[in-house]
Amino acid sequence: MPNIPDQTGRRIIVTGANSGTGEETAKRLAGAGASVVLAVRTPAKGDAAVDRIRREHPDADVEVRELDLADLGSVRRFAAGVEADDRPLDVLVNNAGVMAPPQRFETADGFELQFGTNFLGHLALTNLLLPTLLRAGRDGTRPAPRVATMSSLAAIPGSIRFTDPQWERGYNGWRAYSQSKLADLLLALHLHRLSVERDWPLVSTAAHPGYTRTNLQSAGRSLGRSRPVRSSDRAFPLTQAVEEGAEPLLYAAVGPAAVGGAYYGPSGFGGLTGPTTTVSVPRSARSADLARSLWAVAEDLTDTRAPA
Repeated sequence: MPNIPDQTGRRIIVTGANSGTGEETAKRLAGAGASVVLAVRTPAKGDAAVDRIRREHPDADVEVRELDLADLGSVRRFAAGVEADDRPLDVLVNNAGVMAPPQRFETADGFELQFGTNFLGHLALTNLLLPTLLRAGRDGTRPAPRVATMSSLAAIPGSIRFTDPQWERGYNGWRAYSQSKLADLLLALHLHRLSVERDWPLVSTAAHPGYTRTNLQSAGRSLGRSRPVRSSDRAFPLTQAVEEGAEPLLYAAVGPAAVGGAYYGPSGFGGLTGPTTTVSVPRSARSADLARSLWAVAEDLTDTRAPA
C-alpha cells in the first residue's frame, strides 16, 4: 500500500511502535496525517522512535505512552488513560510481540511470556478499548473503527494447548510462539464474528508480514542469554525489508477495500515476500468453535469482557 489514504483527524494506537513493523506503521500513518499513539513498553525507546519519525515528518502528531502487554495492570492503566482522553479512537493496531525465547519466561501475571504478551495482553487491550472504539463508530460522521491484529506464518503449524496453554510442561519456544500467533489470528476472526452478531460498527482484520527483517527474531532468542543473539538472513534469502513487511498490516488497518474477517499478507512465493494480497486463513484457524472457546478462556484469564 504505497499510498496511504489521508488520515487527518483520525486517532490510531500502534502497539510495539518503537521498532520494526510497528515503527514503520506508525511512521506511515503519521505521515498521512493521523494522530498516532506509540504504545511501548520502554518509553525511552518510544521517544527515540518519535525522533526518527519526525526527521521524515517534522509535523507528525505522535505521542508515546507506556504499555507493557506482559502486565495486565499496565494494560488496564493504558486503556484507562485512553478512555480519560475523551477523544474518538479510530484504529487499534495490535502489533507488538516477542518471538521464541530459548527458555520459559512468565509475565507479571504468571502466563507464559509469548501467550501472555502476544495474545492475552492484546485481547485484554482490545476488550478494554472496545467501548471507546464503538463510540467513534456510532457518532455517524466517521468511518467504522478497526482493530488490525498482526499474526504470522507461524500460525499455520500452530495449535492451542487448552490443557497446558502456559507451557508448564515440555516448553518449546517455537511451538509456543506458533500457538500465540495462531491465537492472535483467532482473536481477529472471532472479533469479526462478534461484530456481526452484535451489530457493532467495527471492522476486525488480520495480517502477517511474511519473512521481514526486524529485530524480533533476535530479541526473543536473546532473552536469558549473557550475549545477544544476532539475526542472520544469509541462510534464508527470501526476506524483505520492514518497509515491505509493514504493508499488509497497514492495509489491514486503513486500506479502503479491507474487509472484516479478512487476512492480508505478501503475495510472493510461500507468502514470504511481495505485494500485499488477501491470503487464505490457514486450516488451523478456520474453526469458529475453536476461536469461541479460546476467546472465552482468554476473557476468564484476563478478567476482561467484550461489550454485550
